[in-house]
Amino acid sequence: MDTQAPEAPPGEELRDKAENLLQELQEHFQALTETLNHRMEEMGNRIEDLQKNVNDLMVQAGIENCFKEQMTSNM
Repeated sequence: MDTQAPEAPPGEELRDKAENLLQELQEHFQALTETLNHRMEEMGNRIEDLQKNVNDLMVQAGIENCFKEQMTSNM
């Protein structure tokens, strides 16, 4: 006698595979979202650092006050 587990109805097996696939996609999407958020945060920090460095250079070059005066006189 051949003892095999009873086969699930074809629709149920397909549904289980679809659910597993959707779960995997959701996990991958969540990981991708976390990675993108982390990288965007890093990019924001780098931009802030760059702005600070530019401002420091402008102060050292003595052009910050000239730039601010031009901005206020143009308004």
